[in-house]
Amino acid sequence: MKLLTIALIIGCGAVCGSLARVAAAQAPRTTWNGIYTDAQAKRGQAVYEEQCLSCHSPDLKGADQAPPLVGPDFNADWNDLAISDLFERISTTMPADKPGTLKPEQVADVLAFVLSKSGFPGGDADLPAQADALKQIKFLSKQP
Repeated sequence: MKLLTIALIIGCGAVCGSLARVAAAQAPRTTWNGIYTDAQAKRGQAVYEEQCLSCHSPDLKGADQAPPLVGPDFNADWNDLAISDLFERISTTMPADKPGTLKPEQVADVLAFVLSKSGFPGGDADLPAQADALKQIKFLSKQP
């Protein structure tokens, strides 16, 4: 009986550990999971300064018709949406004087820069430059 009990406990531990790993793997990634690298954000800063700064301002707070890219209004606009939505918006509408001219890699880099300026942590891998891959990542303005 003792042997059966020990076997059940060991078996349950193995199954529970596996289930926990599966649940963690299936948990949606968010802006709080380090979805870009610091190097990518630095590349994005260079693109931002060349393509975006004149409308969105040096502090990313927007000006005139250009909306802010940081702060409560920006966070409220994108909260709970997939990062792919923001990626697509930038891809198709920016820069305002030449919409759709940024390469996907430039869009991902600028998005990494914007996320870094909003205080979201960097990580070990670049933010993908494909909208499909970004559909699995949710913009969360508050840390869970």
